[in-house]
Amino acid sequence: MKKIYPSEEKSRKVTSGPVREKARTMNKIINAVGKVLKKQGYPGLTIANIASEAKVDRKLIYTYFDNLDNLVEIYIQKRDYWKTKAKTTISSLLAKETISEEEMQALLIGQFDTVMNDTILQRILQWELSEDKEILRKLADQREEIGEQLIQKYEKGKPGNQQTDIRATLALQTAGLYYLAMHAQTNGSTFCGLDLSTESDRQRIVLALKNILSKDHS
Repeated sequence: MKKIYPSEEKSRKVTSGPVREKARTMNKIINAVGKVLKKQGYPGLTIANIASEAKVDRKLIYTYFDNLDNLVEIYIQKRDYWKTKAKTTISSLLAKETISEEEMQALLIGQFDTVMNDTILQRILQWELSEDKEILRKLADQREEIGEQLIQKYEKGKPGNQQTDIRATLALQTAGLYYLAMHAQTNGSTFCGLDLSTESDRQRIVLALKNILSKDHS
C-alpha cells in the first residue's frame, strides 16, 4: 500500500477544495435557473437575473457554462421526465424485445403525475409551445427519438391487422395528459366537469387511459 506523506495529503486537500467549491457554485447557478423561471417565466431568464438569484458574479456563468443557452439547456435536461425520473424505466424497456400494455400505461401515467406535480416542468412545456428556440427543439427531438424506439417495441408486441392506429392513439393520449395536467395547475378550473385537484377525478383519467390501451388492437 502506497504511503501518503503529509505534504502530498495537504496538496490533495488543496486541490479537492476548489473542485468541490466549483461544483457547488455550478449547481447553485443551475438551480437558480429554475427559481427565475418559476418567479418570472421564460422572459426573465437572463444572465443578470440568474446571477442575482444565485448570488454570484455573472462572469462565473460565462466561465462555467460559456453562454446562457448552454446553462438553460443543462437545466432543462435535468428536469425532463424522460431523462430523469423515467430514465431507469426507459433503459429497462428499451432492453426488452417488446413492451406490454401495462408497461406503456405505467410510463404514460408516470408522465402525467410528474407534469401534474412539477410547476417548473409545466413552464418548460409551455415555453416549448410558445417559442421557436434551438435548445427547446433539441430537447423535443431527443424526446421524440426515445419515444420512437418505445413505440416500435410496443407495436411489435401487437402483431396482426390492427384496427386502431396505435401511434395516433398514443399521440392523442400523451398530448391530452400534458394539457390536462397543465390546465389543472395553471388554470385551476374543471375540464369536462373533472376536477383534477381531487384524487377521485385524477383516478378517472388514469382508468380511462388504461381502458383505451387495453382495447383489443388485433
